[in-house]
Amino acid sequence: MKLSAAHLLFLALQCPLLAHAADVLPPQLPVTEDSRLVSVATSAHIWNGVTVAPDGRTFVSLTQSEGPGVSLAEIGQDGQLHPYPDAQWNSWDATNPGNHFLHVNALRIGLDGKLWAVDAGNTGINTGAHAVPGAGKLVKIDLATNTVEKVYPLAGDVQQDNSYFDDIRFHGDLAYLTDPGAVRLVVLDLKTGNARTVLEGHELSIDHLPMYADGKKLFIPNGQEKRVGLDQLEVTPDGKYLYYQAIPGPLARIETRYIDDAKLPAAEVAQHAERWLDTWSTGGTAIDAAGNLYASDVNTRSVKRIAPDKTVTTVVADPRLVWVDAMWIQGGYLWLPAAQINRTPATTAGKPSTVEYPVHLYKIKIDAQPSPIDHS
Repeated sequence: MKLSAAHLLFLALQCPLLAHAADVLPPQLPVTEDSRLVSVATSAHIWNGVTVAPDGRTFVSLTQSEGPGVSLAEIGQDGQLHPYPDAQWNSWDATNPGNHFLHVNALRIGLDGKLWAVDAGNTGINTGAHAVPGAGKLVKIDLATNTVEKVYPLAGDVQQDNSYFDDIRFHGDLAYLTDPGAVRLVVLDLKTGNARTVLEGHELSIDHLPMYADGKKLFIPNGQEKRVGLDQLEVTPDGKYLYYQAIPGPLARIETRYIDDAKLPAAEVAQHAERWLDTWSTGGTAIDAAGNLYASDVNTRSVKRIAPDKTVTTVVADPRLVWVDAMWIQGGYLWLPAAQINRTPATTAGKPSTVEYPVHLYKIKIDAQPSPIDHS
């Protein structure tokens, strides 16, 4: 009898003798390239996020898995990466952490036309790295002047020793940021700068399953399973729900009215979180104007569309889509950074990198527009 991947994983979790067998699951990797997939740009450094302005200016966040370097860059007309907003911001200075990037892990252009960048304040999730005091922050950049307009420190009780600020979405005057390091959601008031946390250690915030990519279980350098809690998030176009998940799933949701109410105790907020859909190991997400969620499947090199009625379809599957991370919708296209995170030492138990350079930024036409409350 041939066991399915799901059965093999279940048995391995029940029987230690089969644990090693579950380190490798039968991959269902595509072998044919999809002609609809367009390579937009390439890089000699790994990028894990992209945002595109209405005028076409394109910005990327770069991981620090290859060592310290540029963290936020604009892809110039020459196809090269240019430190953004300048080289100084991209040169880490431990004596002035509030005005230099340590590690930009998320970026997006908001409805205000500004570029918002999240500094994780840490160099790794659950890898033994510690958050650097003063480094965690949200940075607002004016694209017209290419200068930093405002810095929102994520300090005090908001930044714990294991914090790693990961991703961001907006809802009116609030910003939601995931912190998979401390496993919780940060709610930041953009008017006052005050921040608070909710859903900390909640059963739908923590990681219940190991992560797989290309059919292989992922391990951090010390040999332990790679585990990442509350990571991705999206707000529905009507602003009613926040969807979120740990990287391995499941997808959960909560009405925004509960997390927006600063007077509501965190314990009461947690009672309104609900499991919504069993998903897969996901590198990044996006949402369109119709409320369709797009979630990459790093185990099958594909991107799937989750309709509001929970119907799941495959948008694209291509052998070049190795670990699609944070995506972006612009001009009827879905932008896809192929980050190859699963080929770096951070996920291969410290083994040498097998990343194939250059890494690519792709896009594919989906004839969908972004959520009107997310970006224009």
